[in-house]
Amino acid sequence: MGFRCGIVGLPNVGKSTLFNALTETQAAQAANYPFCTIEPNVGQVSVLDERLDKIAAIASSAKIIPTQLAFVDIAGLVKGASQGEGLGNQFLGNIREVDAIVHVLRCFEDDDIQHVANKVDPIADAEVVETELMLSDLESLEKRVPAAEKKATGGDKEAKILASVLGQTLELLRDGKPARLTEPKDDEEQRLFNQAQLLTAKPVLYVCNVAEDEAATGNALSERVAAKAAAEGAQSVVVSAAIESELVGMEEEDRGEYLAELGLEESGLARVVRAGYELLQLQTYFTAGPKEARAWTFPKGAKAPQAAGEIHTDFERGFIKAETIAYEDYIASNGEAGAREAGKLRQEGKDYLVQDGDILNFKFNV
Repeated sequence: MGFRCGIVGLPNVGKSTLFNALTETQAAQAANYPFCTIEPNVGQVSVLDERLDKIAAIASSAKIIPTQLAFVDIAGLVKGASQGEGLGNQFLGNIREVDAIVHVLRCFEDDDIQHVANKVDPIADAEVVETELMLSDLESLEKRVPAAEKKATGGDKEAKILASVLGQTLELLRDGKPARLTEPKDDEEQRLFNQAQLLTAKPVLYVCNVAEDEAATGNALSERVAAKAAAEGAQSVVVSAAIESELVGMEEEDRGEYLAELGLEESGLARVVRAGYELLQLQTYFTAGPKEARAWTFPKGAKAPQAAGEIHTDFERGFIKAETIAYEDYIASNGEAGAREAGKLRQEGKDYLVQDGDILNFKFNV
């Protein structure tokens, strides 16, 4: 699995420009007017991981396959979206389909690029979008909670649990707080809460789009966003969409030199990916052999059969064991044969919690 991030923001904050740069395409039309993105564009991005290159070199792999993640560029939102203003209904429907929200905020001044509110205030911009999402969730729960409570009085056990957990969420929304602050008390409440697919339950990554000369340090506006993210348990990163656009046409060796001149160690894409992985609690394991070296994404805390299921459901269904080598041991032992000889190759069973960087070979029987 990768993950599917919906890129959102008010018109003219740079989200389509960022999307184009991140996916190295021009699928989204970047233009200086609202609603230039009518249908959500989806870009698949390879997640670069230097560990995969090192593993492939040791295994003499003919092919290297990084994991993928999807960015969805979603039409610009305006105040009143929850009531169908602008492209509101379409926007809300597209948000429902993503795993996380990448909220691009304008943190730069430019008289040539009109702001929809005629002022640059990323906190106010964030609140416009979040308010519309909360209003949509509120409208939904004000119908669903009473319905669940009515069924619960008739003895429906699941309805009783649903009414309890979504009742808590409804109170949060009425207080102007997002659904992601809900605290389900057990696995069953968590399952039913997840099934509700509430817009404000999705994790949020704030991307502060700054001017080129502020990409390394950020600015006062991005600092305000970072404080907001910290208070919400969200993530924030500083990116210059203009720099990311410049990187698109460069050779790999030129990119490093260009970034160094700007005081940057890595691209904005790398920062967005890392923050996104942390936000969704995702990790990576590897498979390696002469045919290919491949990276696989799995949720943190997954056991070996679950991780095997990322390759194929048969691997999970017929799981027997996982031959496991920690990344550091694989590199130090110069591959599988050396790790086996050094006693670093382990046989792990169904209860093994897969670790980030593990090199795995699954044994299964269906």
